[in-house]
Amino acid sequence: MQKTMLKEVRIKNYKSIQKLKLELGRVTVLIGENGCGKSNILEAIALASAAASDKLDHEFLAARGIRVTEPRFMRSAFEKENLVKDIKIELIGNQGQPFSCILQNDNSPYSQWVSRSFLGDIETSIRNYAKIVIQKYGGEDKIISILEEKTAFSEQEFLKFKNDTESFSQFIYLNKFIIYSPENQALRTFEKEGQLQPLGINGEGLFKLLKVLNSDENQEQLNEIKKKLQLIDWFKDFEASPNLSNIQNYLQIKDRYLDPDLAYFDQRSSNEGFLFLLFYFALFISDITPKFFAIDNIDASLNPRLCRRLIQELVKLAKKHDKQVVFTTHNPAVLDGLDLDDDEQRLFVIYRNQLGHTKARRILKPEPLEGQEPVKLSEAFLRGYIGGLPKNF
Repeated sequence: MQKTMLKEVRIKNYKSIQKLKLELGRVTVLIGENGCGKSNILEAIALASAAASDKLDHEFLAARGIRVTEPRFMRSAFEKENLVKDIKIELIGNQGQPFSCILQNDNSPYSQWVSRSFLGDIETSIRNYAKIVIQKYGGEDKIISILEEKTAFSEQEFLKFKNDTESFSQFIYLNKFIIYSPENQALRTFEKEGQLQPLGINGEGLFKLLKVLNSDENQEQLNEIKKKLQLIDWFKDFEASPNLSNIQNYLQIKDRYLDPDLAYFDQRSSNEGFLFLLFYFALFISDITPKFFAIDNIDASLNPRLCRRLIQELVKLAKKHDKQVVFTTHNPAVLDGLDLDDDEQRLFVIYRNQLGHTKARRILKPEPLEGQEPVKLSEAFLRGYIGGLPKNF
């Protein structure tokens, strides 16, 4: 069965976005100068995801990674009349009907966003449709299991089931979208879990997830995480207690250069680059993390060469574990980790036009000049060939 993926997002009247259409790949990288609207694109998708889940209260929006402001400033403020207009977002997947939402707010104090959400032209709410499908087939987990394993039905029966659940699977895919922005403090202290589980937007819940992965049935995933962490020269091993009731949240980490008789050190003594990689690999490899998500500033705390290698590894993991991700970055080294000959990997330069509106331009692989060596994407960016650099420098 074809895997669910988001093909296209259309946004109107959200923050710096007056009107924008973006065609996504499995791995999409957004690069551009500060304040050009990269994060606003991610937030618009997260806002539509919140609408699909019928969770538009401010605390739920913030938990998804949305920077919540006064309602009138959630709209694009290029013209005064826009401050009372609706926000419109359409997400088009490769299965079922598109999900469209119209978000409204009267701008009064303490007012909440409300949504009119439809499956394309179908007047039935996607949430009500999902409830019907869940009731008919025995729960969300049961539906996902059947979609993945196909063991419950004959081929003919499965095709009927698939038709019934195409829109539902797209709904499940969209409603778990989160913008991750891991932070050193959350990754280092392991003190709390996020409002959304298993991983919060700043990395909360990572220790509990690692302990779950340390169980016998998940050892293969944990071993894959450890193998990927060998990108870091000094890393040898780590241990996380499988006892979920253990109140001491310490991850025991082994440095291969240290004396074998010395004890492990814990995450409080580790460098933050290691902790960020640990978070990313757990996010991509675990079966219980979202299938569709974003990472804002993927280059945070990483050196340029490691950025390039990390992107290469995350592309492989996205394909292997059926994940779809949107990255934002300011570091051109990230671009060198992409293979733009692969249509599943896409690069967009995000910029503001003369009116201040956020726009996106897809970048294809640069063609080398006759008799010259191909130019790396990072060099093309730094030389100003593909845009995305501040004009005043």
